[in-house]
Amino acid sequence: MDRSLSHLWAKRGLYVGLAVLVMFLHLLPLDTKPDRWPFPDILIALTYAWVLRRSDYVPILIIAIVMFMADLLLQRPPGLLAALVVLGAAYLRSAAAGMRDGGFIAEWSTVGAVITVVFVLNRLILAILSVQQATLAPVVIQMVLTIAIYPLIVFLSQGAFGVKRKSSPETGTNKVRP
Repeated sequence: MDRSLSHLWAKRGLYVGLAVLVMFLHLLPLDTKPDRWPFPDILIALTYAWVLRRSDYVPILIIAIVMFMADLLLQRPPGLLAALVVLGAAYLRSAAAGMRDGGFIAEWSTVGAVITVVFVLNRLILAILSVQQATLAPVVIQMVLTIAIYPLIVFLSQGAFGVKRKSSPETGTNKVRP
């Protein structure tokens, strides 16, 4: 019991550490020229990959805190994208059990749809509130790149960090079918 609890908190700490690393690398002034292509939102892809693999490693409160800190550090409107990502994570958490048998393509398309909704709602709410925002093309490119990088994030999460789906005995879904 004590070992599993410490393992759980170690994985939660790993998620927070990876999120801090992603934000730190995003803030580093590595190049002074403007980017040709917007960078994918690795933090959203990482969060959704971990929610679908092991939702107990990323509770909603930790997601909210991490995403709010990202909003503040990356100079986005505070709380808007954080709230949308939390809503997307809550949806994916509730849909995770149904996606277990669907395969990776079904999971990827579902995550792609959630990421698209998050980006569209973020842009729509900012437009309604008359907040100045980037042109549409870079936002669409960032959204597409975020969806495209999702399989790599899943591969790294499973291979390097050991964040794999719970097995049937762990979830209690090993029912015998007639």
